[in-house]
Amino acid sequence: MLSPELLHGLRNLPLAARQAAEGFLNGAHASRRHGAGMEFSQYRPYQPGDDLRRLDWRLAARSDRYYLRESEVDTSLTVHLLLDASASMNHRDDNGLRKLDYARLLLAALAYLATQQGDAVGLSILSPAGLRHLAPRADARQLPRLYHALETAEAQGSFPTPETLAPLTARRQRALAVCVSDLYEKAGEIDALLTRLRATSGEVLLLHLMAHNELTFSYRSAVTFKDLETGQTLQLDADQQRPAYLQQLQQWLRETAQQARRQGFDYHLLDTAQPLDAAMREFLRRRQLAG
Repeated sequence: MLSPELLHGLRNLPLAARQAAEGFLNGAHASRRHGAGMEFSQYRPYQPGDDLRRLDWRLAARSDRYYLRESEVDTSLTVHLLLDASASMNHRDDNGLRKLDYARLLLAALAYLATQQGDAVGLSILSPAGLRHLAPRADARQLPRLYHALETAEAQGSFPTPETLAPLTARRQRALAVCVSDLYEKAGEIDALLTRLRATSGEVLLLHLMAHNELTFSYRSAVTFKDLETGQTLQLDADQQRPAYLQQLQQWLRETAQQARRQGFDYHLLDTAQPLDAAMREFLRRRQLAG
């Protein structure tokens, strides 16, 4: 798997998305042996450049092996991608990547996978400046639209108000909603949106994005922290505060995961220092269940 730093360094989101998706599928196949007693006469292993619409997604979800069907029987669905573009997503990890950079790469790769499968894919960029929404479509021009929207998205302000987000849940539409967010909120506004999406769409995959330096508190000595959404600053000794911080962080992560699963979301924690493969694997599994 290519690292997120290398993918970001390509400075070409369409190319990075394709490299990430096809590298993941090819690598997952190459790293596993075929199981005994399985019948492969109607399949062949995935190779880079193959038409992803012929992938057997059910087999992939069960076994993490990637094969193309020789007889084409496709299923498709609607995939609704959501990007949290509040200012906290500007937080930069030690590898130089912002959460926003990682989220762009991830959502572009998921859009590529879903579009190649024939799914109708839409995108909503959630920021206080207003809701930027591309309705789900399955035509050939949708993927460039999605890439452009992701490339030009900027993180700013706090998470948008319920009034701003109301159009997302104005009508019931069966879909798999995939939200990438760091879940920094003031009063449960992200949870409220996802709960409404769960009611109107049916399936929610919540990808909780955290920077590696947040997860490990890799800072040293005297540090000044600035809240990217409020502008407030805090000075502290990182070495002294590390044990208490990590304890509180783990408690928050446990409670966040428990609450998300109680709400019926498929929750997964992501580390911006790690490749995109874990998120893509969960997307394929959830896609199979939604289909």
